[in-house]
Amino acid sequence: MSLPSATTGPATAGPDAAGPATGDDPAGRGGDVHAAWLPPEAFAPLGSRRVLVRGDGVLVDTVFDEVERACARHGGRADRTAGDRAVDLVLALRDAGPLPAAATALARAAGADGPLGGEGFALARAEGVTVVLADAPAGLLYGLFHLVRLGAAAFEGDHPVRRHAPAMALRMLDHWDNVDVHPVMGQVERGYAGGSIFWRAGAARRDLDRVRAYGRLLAACGVNAISVNNVNVHATEARLLTDRLGDVAELADALRPYGVRVHLSVTFAAPVVLGGLPTADPVDPAVRAWWAAATRRVYARIPDFGGYVVKADSEGQPGPFTYGRDHADGANLLAEALAPFGGVVHWRAFVYNHRQDWRDRSTDRARAAYDHFAPLDGRFRDNVVVQAKFGPIDFQPREPVSPVLAAMPATRLAVEFQVTQEYTGQQQHVCYLAPCWSEALTFAPWGPGGPTVADVAAGSGPGPAAGGGLAAVANVGDDPFWTGHPLAQANLYAYGRLAWDPGLDPVAVLDEWIDLTFPASTVGDPALARETLHAVMDDSWRTYERYTAPLGVGFMVSPARHHYGPDVDGYEYSRWGTYHFADRDGVGVDRTRATGTGFTGQYPPPWSQVYESLSDCPDELLLFFHHVPYGHVLRSGSTVIQHIYDTHFAGVQQVAGMRQRWRRLAGVIDPAVHARVAERLEEQLRCAIEWRDQVNTYFFRKSGVPDVRGRTIH
Repeated sequence: MSLPSATTGPATAGPDAAGPATGDDPAGRGGDVHAAWLPPEAFAPLGSRRVLVRGDGVLVDTVFDEVERACARHGGRADRTAGDRAVDLVLALRDAGPLPAAATALARAAGADGPLGGEGFALARAEGVTVVLADAPAGLLYGLFHLVRLGAAAFEGDHPVRRHAPAMALRMLDHWDNVDVHPVMGQVERGYAGGSIFWRAGAARRDLDRVRAYGRLLAACGVNAISVNNVNVHATEARLLTDRLGDVAELADALRPYGVRVHLSVTFAAPVVLGGLPTADPVDPAVRAWWAAATRRVYARIPDFGGYVVKADSEGQPGPFTYGRDHADGANLLAEALAPFGGVVHWRAFVYNHRQDWRDRSTDRARAAYDHFAPLDGRFRDNVVVQAKFGPIDFQPREPVSPVLAAMPATRLAVEFQVTQEYTGQQQHVCYLAPCWSEALTFAPWGPGGPTVADVAAGSGPGPAAGGGLAAVANVGDDPFWTGHPLAQANLYAYGRLAWDPGLDPVAVLDEWIDLTFPASTVGDPALARETLHAVMDDSWRTYERYTAPLGVGFMVSPARHHYGPDVDGYEYSRWGTYHFADRDGVGVDRTRATGTGFTGQYPPPWSQVYESLSDCPDELLLFFHHVPYGHVLRSGSTVIQHIYDTHFAGVQQVAGMRQRWRRLAGVIDPAVHARVAERLEEQLRCAIEWRDQVNTYFFRKSGVPDVRGRTIH
């Protein structure tokens, strides 16, 4: 395979890096597209059995197609009708009619605790037969891929009935893909894996086998919805709602067999730019009628359409503020149009003043989402989902959890993550993000033992609102490895798995991904491969944090290089905000109620007190909440300035160790994967050294305090 070379910045408009996977080989194993976590070898335990699939529907047909293909490859047998032939595995809808005796008994036991739900399934094994049962076709599809994860263990011994269901009803990926190539952001905004798999140079791509292969990967990790275009909706993209709707319908048709519903990002100004109306005022009857008619046309063409995603009054995007209205007015307008069809509007809470005066220390971007949205709690319709970033700023390597997630108990809230690594190395750097997301999802905004962020997203928080689920910015492009960096595939996989079950251990999820992506039968030394992948990836998020962002400081990135690489003051005197306030005496942003911006007061107790207190604030967030002298002593016993020096030197050492460990896998794993990762690790080490030297030199020159260990600081 010919591999694109590493770059030192974002890949925004990559070429057609690979041909499509074929219909006979949807994982792309026979072509140039990497199979990711669904290589044929992962299906060997299932495909070598005698399998009965029972039930009707498109998704059941998908299950049978998967089973039939696996059995053809691995020597098993696939049937759709129950007969007298012995079986090892039954995958069936509970109302599908006669089942083998062993399966009938297990079906009775599986139903003892009530319905399994639209996406749930039950798995059990007895008398040499493994049984997966579901009430609905989607559940059977997820049960199939659960069997693939279990591998041979699904067919060993006896297993009591175990029921499985997703914690989140909506598990969504937002693609920031442009139809036209944007002059600055390229084909995919914040895309680091080549071009779009949906669009190319102003037109829809017709190689839908690649899209189907993507849907298959999403189903296998638990994602059930995507939006197919950028939240920054430009002129061509706006037309996807009207005269280019057929392009969206083709994508929906390709993804439907894997239970993935399509959503569309729309511009709030659509009645003006598409409908020729003089206004987009949400209370104008003509505007309401326009949205109702446009939405009816969408559902006439795509009956299972999911809904709209809207970025409004944010970073120049149009919104209700133009007409003196608020976000509830704007969101409810679209919700009204979608409600008859069961659709939802995802209204992003990423709203802030992006034309700030850096001289004004009272302006705080962290406050913005809460200030805009918390007063509106209870005013949004039931089919509005307010989509809030997990942190209050913008996907930085370290942020506290956003206080918005505890402030709107009467509103459906979705938590938004960023799988694409905009601020975490742009898929040039290894940065396994599941530990970061897990910390956010298990955070208890009302104190230890109380409801968590995951509970809020699932609808089991302290308020009456239903859950909005999880959403994340996607990291896939048309690169042969899907995500540019082969190890970045783990972030996409882990996002889906944590959306299904936020309580999963990130290390265990990584083990799943390793088992699926690097089956033992394809690896020269499976133990060495597993050990190396864990050594490289387990702590990689914190390693990235060590050589980039100390103690909760963010945005020390290069604006000129689209947020790649260091520029300590790159945003410090910028209209976008101010983030570290470093001077000769100290560093950090005072966000306290007593002397700062008051941001700490947006949190409920006990966190409002914890973050307000200099002595109680967690070290990893110290500079996010407090401006402190360089000599301030952390709980570790180190001063702030020495911590900055030590962590930046340590981060580089850890990357060098990752590179050295990876070299041991030469000849052990797929040479194309090894070469691509080795190439990226070279770039990661170069960039980490640059981060270390620029950050340490900057703070040495600011503080005048030398490194107590006498290391070279320029």
